[in-house]
Amino acid sequence: MASILIVSRQNLPHIPRSAQQIADIEKGAYVVSGGEGTPDAIIIATGSEVELAVKAAAALAEKGKSIRVVSMPSTNVFDAQDASYRESVLPAAVTRRVVVEAGVTDGWWKYAGTAGKVVGLDRFGESAPAPALFKEFGFTVENVAAAVESVL
Repeated sequence: MASILIVSRQNLPHIPRSAQQIADIEKGAYVVSGGEGTPDAIIIATGSEVELAVKAAAALAEKGKSIRVVSMPSTNVFDAQDASYRESVLPAAVTRRVVVEAGVTDGWWKYAGTAGKVVGLDRFGESAPAPALFKEFGFTVENVAAAVESVL
């Protein structure tokens, strides 16, 4: 099998991952941080929003909250995993969940649940530099942390 290097045009920071986390990427979703014990809440994100989720979790940790961050690059692949793996990533007992998706929210409610929230975007047509749009539409550490606090 050939190895490839994938380079994003986005200016994404490198988030260090263990060998197990790298292996779990193939399972469609994996725990980025906060995998110990039962968290107060879970933030689910993908792509560039993972950094935002990690920073929001860190801000909430300063307030004494235990927040798990899950990266979910493929919902279809994650859904195909066995029940024990899905439970290890998204424990059913933790219903306080926030999904961060800089796109349409529809499919993400399945993971947020009725007690959760989705920070997303259900319209299009805006044009501006990405940082300005992210701020305008609430894709900020403060807004994500506030969304988590609202479900706690």
